[in-house]
Amino acid sequence: MLKDTKGDGEEFMNVVASISRTSHVNVVTLLGFCLQGSKRPLIYEYMLNGSLERYAFNGNMNSGNLLSWEKLFDISIGMARGVEYLHRGCNTRIVHFDIKPHNILLYQDFCPKISDFGLAKLCLNKESAISIVGARGTIGYIAPDVYSKQFGIVSSKSDVYSYGMMVLEMVGARVKNTSANSESSSQYFPQWIYEHLDDYCISAS
Repeated sequence: MLKDTKGDGEEFMNVVASISRTSHVNVVTLLGFCLQGSKRPLIYEYMLNGSLERYAFNGNMNSGNLLSWEKLFDISIGMARGVEYLHRGCNTRIVHFDIKPHNILLYQDFCPKISDFGLAKLCLNKESAISIVGARGTIGYIAPDVYSKQFGIVSSKSDVYSYGMMVLEMVGARVKNTSANSESSSQYFPQWIYEHLDDYCISAS
């Protein structure tokens, strides 16, 4: 169920029409939708294993949901293929704008599928530059250019940034940072991982 949707539904219908024409093993299949006033639900195929957030995040080290490094690697590759398809494989490019663990659903054998296109925007030109009003996405995964023009134009690269943040979280780097003292936990995470990459790689090996 999409929340905080605005407008007369024209943009929503354009996105739904584009999603309904997608066909990729790493993009969830849209079965139906509804447009009734502000209520705009999207109906997807059922995902037996739930979302990625359930297995690879929030310190699930002591739970039965821990995935092997090999499986996490396969999931990362699958997510990347899904993002690439949305950006380059569709007739009309789709920029998701909300790539995060909750929106990566896991099918049989934990095959990842990108879902929840409520914030998606269509990109009609090859340059992939997009005009948006206000920031969109989830804090912690939003690319800097989405919330501040000083970082450059908004484009499909915004999804790539969000994907990278997820991968770093999957390998535990982000959890390590947020569990540190208050000074380091409030630091901009990409800067933190850049400064501590060597130390982290040694401790993670």
